[in-house]
Amino acid sequence: MRKLFTILILCVFTSCSLFESTEKKTQKLVEKELLQIDWTDVDDYPLFSDCDETVSKTLQKSCFEQKIILHLSADLQEFRLTSQKEIEDVIFLDFVIENTGDISIVEIENKEIFGSQMADFNARIERSLKSLPRIEPALKRGIPVSAKFRIPIFLNSK
Repeated sequence: MRKLFTILILCVFTSCSLFESTEKKTQKLVEKELLQIDWTDVDDYPLFSDCDETVSKTLQKSCFEQKIILHLSADLQEFRLTSQKEIEDVIFLDFVIENTGDISIVEIENKEIFGSQMADFNARIERSLKSLPRIEPALKRGIPVSAKFRIPIFLNSK
C-alpha cells in the first residue's frame, strides 16, 4: 500500500498541467484555434441591403458580385473614351471593403491604353465605387473583417 501511495504522489507532482494556470491553458486553446482558421476565406460575403444574408455563401457572393458589376457597368456606360484605334482589353480593379463597410481602391491595373484619359477613367471608377449603397462588411466567425476583391472591367470601343 505504501508503494502505491508513493507512486501516486510522484505522478501528481510530475504532472505539470495540473499546476498550469487557467490563463496559460486558455492561451494555448486560443493559439490552437487560430492555427485552424482559414484566413484566406470569409464565412459571409459583404452584403447589400437587398441581398439575403440567410442564403448559402455561394449565393451571397453571387449577389454581391452582381450588384457591384451592375453598378459599375451602368456608370461606365456613360463614360466615353476617344481613341485612334479600336480598344478591346481588360483592366482589373482591386478594392477592399473594410470591416466598417467603407470601400477603398487598392489598384486599377493600368495598361496605359488610354494615355491622358486614364486619370479620368480612374476617377470615374472611384466615384462609382464611392456611390454604392451601404455595404455590410464580410464576416469571419461573426466578426466584421476587411476583404479584398478583384474584378475585371472589359473595355470595348466598338
